[in-house]
Amino acid sequence: MWFESVIGQKELQERLMQMVSENRLPHALMLCGPQGAGKMAIAIAFACRLLDDGRTSSRAMLEKLEHPDLHFTYPTIKLPSMSSDHKPVSDDFAKEWHELMMEGPYFTMDQWMKAIGAENQQAIITAGESDDLVRKLSLKSSQGGYKVSIVWLPERMNIECANKLLKLIEEPPLQTVFIMVCEEPEKLLETIRSRVQRIDVKKIDDASLEHALIERRGVSEDAAHRITRLANGSWLKALEELQVGSENEQFLDLFISLMRLAYQRKIKDLRKWSEVMAGFGREKQKRWLTYFLRMIRENFMYNFQNGELTYMTQKEEDFARNFARFVNESNVFPISDLANKAIRDIGQNANGKIVFFDFCLQMIVLLITK
Repeated sequence: MWFESVIGQKELQERLMQMVSENRLPHALMLCGPQGAGKMAIAIAFACRLLDDGRTSSRAMLEKLEHPDLHFTYPTIKLPSMSSDHKPVSDDFAKEWHELMMEGPYFTMDQWMKAIGAENQQAIITAGESDDLVRKLSLKSSQGGYKVSIVWLPERMNIECANKLLKLIEEPPLQTVFIMVCEEPEKLLETIRSRVQRIDVKKIDDASLEHALIERRGVSEDAAHRITRLANGSWLKALEELQVGSENEQFLDLFISLMRLAYQRKIKDLRKWSEVMAGFGREKQKRWLTYFLRMIRENFMYNFQNGELTYMTQKEEDFARNFARFVNESNVFPISDLANKAIRDIGQNANGKIVFFDFCLQMIVLLITK
């Protein structure tokens, strides 16, 4: 897995390689930045570059991410089959991790939890992991070069693990490079943050994101342009837009139906609409309300007639062309407050029929606010 697999981030790639060429590579790096920017992709590509000694055998191992001097640390869970005194370590889930990584270096914590069948559990990096890492890195490099340890989401280390890793970073084994991939650096021990060189990874530039959608996913130029604007620099968000298109179409239909019925004050039909919404699971209800909030924001911004300010699909824009004028300075905030209150109520297990019917009735009043 090489830099060619990284979407955008050319300046950062050059910066990392310059560190190597100028012989000032720190022993511990921490890549920080928003989800979907490609932190893990960069970490893996850079690790492969450090471990590449030009030999065919080494490159073959790196292609499969099976190089003996490349070590991964990541959050894990305790399985029912594990003994009571066993502290879970990354090697317990090596098969699942390798399968996920070979699908591509862009993934989320939710995807990892699904891969190990633990959607409802809290994954952490245990003290057992730091002990295992000390053992692995104390060995000599099998290929005679660097040893690279990639730590994914170090902010999920428990305190015992963090303290042990701190000692390892303070006195690193010879020719060992730590690359941490972090999304919430403020949750790390200050002593660890002070001993690593932090590198902030920016969002992916639009041109690179758009090109990747066209070349890697076969998306048309127009669709790629729209998805890129919605993705806001995140490849994960771009993929999500591709995958959830059918749900978004359903959400748009519900949004349009609500607005038309509320404008026409069709109480009986609005009650039926609220019953349909109440039939969804709570997570889907909250997803729709989040979508609703985005649509209100986009329709409000559409009134300014500046295409650079709006982020909508073609179908969403087609509806906004006639509807946007009903979202104005007088009601945009009350409508948003209404949706946020509904999200809170649903999250607190309120009755869905009551929440959404009340939502409908208040929308009748808010839509005519001038």
